[in-house]
Amino acid sequence: MQPTSFTVYILHTSANTYYIGQTNNLEKRLEEHRAHGPKSAKYMRYFPTFTLVYTEKFDTRSEAMKREAFLKKLSRPEKDKLIHNARME
Repeated sequence: MQPTSFTVYILHTSANTYYIGQTNNLEKRLEEHRAHGPKSAKYMRYFPTFTLVYTEKFDTRSEAMKREAFLKKLSRPEKDKLIHNARME
């Protein structure tokens, strides 16, 4: 059995906003957001399209949740810089 990893992700919405979340199954979570169903984050139901712009992997849910909370506190320019730097790597 493969060990579980957790992913923190940032989505760029069609309204030029960011949504930050964490999951142990990124593909499934993105499909839930696209479906706009009951398992989608309420915030994401307002946006018809989005783009995955950033991901970061962690070994534990606790680490992922701490990183998610930290990223949510960043200013928009700080988030933009994080995403830009990740794309340059």
